[in-house]
Amino acid sequence: MTPAAAEILPYVPAIIFGALAIGAASVAGWVYTTRLRIKNGYPLDGAWGQTVYPKTDQEAVERVKLLSQENAQLRAELGSFKDRLANVEKIIVEDTRHLSTEIESLRTIDKH
Repeated sequence: MTPAAAEILPYVPAIIFGALAIGAASVAGWVYTTRLRIKNGYPLDGAWGQTVYPKTDQEAVERVKLLSQENAQLRAELGSFKDRLANVEKIIVEDTRHLSTEIESLRTIDKH
């Protein structure tokens, strides 16, 4: 055995264990992401890159419809809040300008 091999020999089990740990972590990550995709209804990738959709039941379809309706309602409500906020900003800006003109007029009165 050469001196270089004798120096590396104690580290061989750690290297093998590290490689196995990285491989196991990769497989576990793939399984977890696939599980999340199936759970949330995202399409999966097949062996040749084609898209494979998980099977859906009627309950899932109804849930998607309800969530889509709720999303539309929330978007409409958000739009009305944006309009109301724009009106409040307009009032605040106009009142600030009006207030500054009143202060300036009072200053000119005090100088006379």
